[in-house]
Amino acid sequence: MQSVTTPLKMLLNGLLRIANSAKATVFSFLLLILVSAVLYSQFENRGVGDSIWWAVVTASTVGYGDTYPTHAAGRILAGTLISAMVLLVVPLITAHFASKLIVDQDAFRHEEQEEIKANLRAIRAAIERMEATERGRSDRPVAPSG
Repeated sequence: MQSVTTPLKMLLNGLLRIANSAKATVFSFLLLILVSAVLYSQFENRGVGDSIWWAVVTASTVGYGDTYPTHAAGRILAGTLISAMVLLVVPLITAHFASKLIVDQDAFRHEEQEEIKANLRAIRAAIERMEATERGRSDRPVAPSG
């Protein structure tokens, strides 16, 4: 079982590294287009220009239909490219930009958090001193008035 989970964990860790870096995401996308174009060129006996055009159109899921695979290997490549884009690349890009947009501007910096914690400790200590003083006063006997 470990022989199956180890590669999956490695794949997940790689995806997390890519997802957390805009440069890595863009590089991965361009690499995916380039590799798909080269493979399409080999499988379908097409020129470089047509292959790159096919890869970009297919990856964007526009699918104009002007260039399409006619061999089984090309069709498998097309399915893989579309699946990779829809299931991996587009969600990674969307998540990256969404995480940049959803930033809490009111969040405290680390230094501010530490200052707040120190102030709370000081307030707690002052309250405990006041309570101890009050207890000390109530424990003393009251002198009779008169």
